[in-house]
Amino acid sequence: MFMSIRRYKTAPGAAKEIGRRVSEGFVPIVSKAPGFIAYYAVDGGNDVIASISIFKDKAGVDESTRMAAGWVKENAALFASPPEITAGEVLAHKTA
Repeated sequence: MFMSIRRYKTAPGAAKEIGRRVSEGFVPIVSKAPGFIAYYAVDGGNDVIASISIFKDKAGVDESTRMAAGWVKENAALFASPPEITAGEVLAHKTA
């Protein structure tokens, strides 16, 4: 299993609008990436949003990174800077 964690600094007060656009626009896109398992986005406060994308393999993570870059470019006015990205193989996990 592989995961990508992205941390975005948003334009002031843009988090709720980004959340709406992600839910309506990006989630349907990323869920079509190969090996898609799950996607989560969280409002971290202080104009920060983080997302977690989980895939069966590295190819899915790589494709989701490409998809996210395109989506962010289309919505650039809502972001203050490029995202910080951490991606790789999941070393440990547990679900309920």
